[in-house]
Amino acid sequence: MTAPGPAVPRLVPAARGFAWLSQAFVLLRAQTARLLLLALVMQLILGLSQVPLLGLLIVLSVPGLTAGLLEAFHLTGQGGRPSLRVLFVPLTSGAHAGRLLAMGALVFAVGVVCVSAMLSGSSELADPAVLERIEQGDIEAMAALNQESLGRMALAFLVGIGVSGTLSYFTVPLIWFRDRKLLDGLGTGLKALLLNWRPFLVLGLGLLLLFLPVAILSGLLFSLVASGGLGSAVVMGLIMVLLLLFQMMLFGTQYCAFRDIFGIPSTAVAAPEDDSQLVA
Repeated sequence: MTAPGPAVPRLVPAARGFAWLSQAFVLLRAQTARLLLLALVMQLILGLSQVPLLGLLIVLSVPGLTAGLLEAFHLTGQGGRPSLRVLFVPLTSGAHAGRLLAMGALVFAVGVVCVSAMLSGSSELADPAVLERIEQGDIEAMAALNQESLGRMALAFLVGIGVSGTLSYFTVPLIWFRDRKLLDGLGTGLKALLLNWRPFLVLGLGLLLLFLPVAILSGLLFSLVASGGLGSAVVMGLIMVLLLLFQMMLFGTQYCAFRDIFGIPSTAVAAPEDDSQLVA
């Protein structure tokens, strides 16, 4: 679903940061089960990223899947009920799929460069064999690292995520909702973030306050897992739901911020009583 036209970012007051949080909560509450299902499916897909060849394609598809989640929030805001196929609509949308895949390639390349630069000073992490074991989720390889290497790796991961997220935050919805070209969307998106740094600072503080109880509750639930048995599976399920809810709040605030700063003109969406159709 696209709406060609000028995509000029608005300057909004700092208080809008908290407004985006409350708006995202309202949207998430309206279609909790459906949005959680979309988030779960996306996580299952991302879990295949370690598979050779297929993994690279999945990594490149992340901006497209993100656009699908943003579309699901838009449908929810219009009174619709997003179906599972909404998640994949941007990746099957002609020219937009190419732009979103190109965005995935750009984000991947920038992330690799950032992480490599951050890890270049560590002799332990310079070993390709060690890095390969860590990428495959080898717990023993992680445990064998010293504290400095662990800290450097965690910082590199956070920096890579932060830079990649900044580049794609508004670029993805500009490509999908506003039919922008990749470089145009990238420049316009970064300009909007810089212009509205105050509300995003407020939003960041709000998300931090929201994450603290989620982290504390998850930690308490993790301590119960040690008991084992059927209860541990239930507890792990609760932890997953908590984390998915927080993740969807992130996507919800991203959608609300974009809608507020760039606007999304009215377009045809699926009717609330018929979630099997999407007019793009």
